[in-house]
Amino acid sequence: MLKILISGALGHVGRKITEVCKTSDKYSVVCGVDRITDSGDFPIFTDFDDVSIIPDIIIDFSNPSVLEGLLKFATKNNIPCILATTGYSNEQIQKIKEASKTIPVFFTANMSLGINLLCSLVKKASAVLGDGFDVEIIEKHHNQKIDAPSGTALMLANAINNINEDKYYYEFDRHSKRVKRSPNEIGIHSVRGGTIVGEHDVIFAGKDEVLTLSHSAFSKEVFVSGALKAADFLIEKPAGLYDMNDVLSL
Repeated sequence: MLKILISGALGHVGRKITEVCKTSDKYSVVCGVDRITDSGDFPIFTDFDDVSIIPDIIIDFSNPSVLEGLLKFATKNNIPCILATTGYSNEQIQKIKEASKTIPVFFTANMSLGINLLCSLVKKASAVLGDGFDVEIIEKHHNQKIDAPSGTALMLANAINNINEDKYYYEFDRHSKRVKRSPNEIGIHSVRGGTIVGEHDVIFAGKDEVLTLSHSAFSKEVFVSGALKAADFLIEKPAGLYDMNDVLSL
């Protein structure tokens, strides 16, 4: 049985992982890390420095502020980790890459299998459609989400940029400008409201035609499924940096 530590154990996704693992004979949540410790299911620690149980793997759906302690604990104890938190700074991303030289690290902005397939599709669309289509990305999330744009929106934009020799820059706010749209920009727009789990539209707008590729998540269980699939994949891997493309062979 795979022993899991959940970072962000009492968050929405953390609780969902616990629910799924309770009925599984394959996974067991042995402890968690969270600011709150009110749980009778397993021990929860407020800081990685206090963790006294060594799991087989760490699954993180928490906050960027946790990263340093998590990586220190994981590298010290040679524990693979799955990082599904968004909003990391460039400096923190470099620390993730450095840790992956020592331990297996699965790093993605979105655990949904559908989103990662969408990422592959937008790369294909960009390659086929070429320069004649403007690209706009609209992301929608619940009113409690702190970071904007979403990590997934940036992941989609980066996927397009990576196959186009990084020729695009990202435009997040046009209201202060009185100029025509540049052909070398990707517009990224954020909507926050209600309990929207996550919606992403990638629009390719050309002359007399528009192609829109979309994904909607209706529950956080899609992230749980992806995280556990990633855990199955990562537990057998050597040190390195992995993402869902490796799992799905995209």
